[in-house]
Amino acid sequence: MPGMTAHAGFYEICAPKKGEYVFVSAAAGAVGQLVGQFAKLMGCYVVGSAGSQEKEEHDLDAALKSYLIMILLSDDILFSVVARGFPEGIDIYFDNVGGKMLDAVLLNMRNHGRIALCGMVSQYNLEQPDGVNNLMNLVYKRVRMEGFVVFDYNPFYSKFLETVLPYIREGKIVYVEDVVEGLESGPAALVGLFSGRNIGKQVVAIAHES
Repeated sequence: MPGMTAHAGFYEICAPKKGEYVFVSAAAGAVGQLVGQFAKLMGCYVVGSAGSQEKEEHDLDAALKSYLIMILLSDDILFSVVARGFPEGIDIYFDNVGGKMLDAVLLNMRNHGRIALCGMVSQYNLEQPDGVNNLMNLVYKRVRMEGFVVFDYNPFYSKFLETVLPYIREGKIVYVEDVVEGLESGPAALVGLFSGRNIGKQVVAIAHES
């Protein structure tokens, strides 16, 4: 399902072209790690963000490390760091975070850019969600922003397989899983998703085949 989500949001909503500038938030997560790799394989310039020092220190595969930067910043410099990663602006933003990150990206979008709203992990547990202040940039720069749910794209499943299976066979895509052992570890693993503790897809191993 995360692979299908990445494929639908990137290819169907963002409609990428070779050489475009792509930004992926939560790029070390279950979906983001694949979006970044799809973009690189297409010949795009890619920057991904992650939000913890542990992710920077984790032994990620080189295919992921090559585009991953760490956003460990106070809000007042978030815009300038996004701009530094994209001096010519952003064509495609795959949003898994929302909030202040989305606001900063809106100021850095290029004309006719596309934004896929996949999730907003920074907002899920807030009593008062952050507002977005820079929406007028959608008008000025003719940017299209669209939310999506993966189940709407089930008819595209065969197309997804046609794309991803050759990449897997050729070793061009890697996939990271964050595995914890035992059902008793499940609650802490679930809570950790909302603070960005996981690296890759969070999995709880109940038992192992002998």
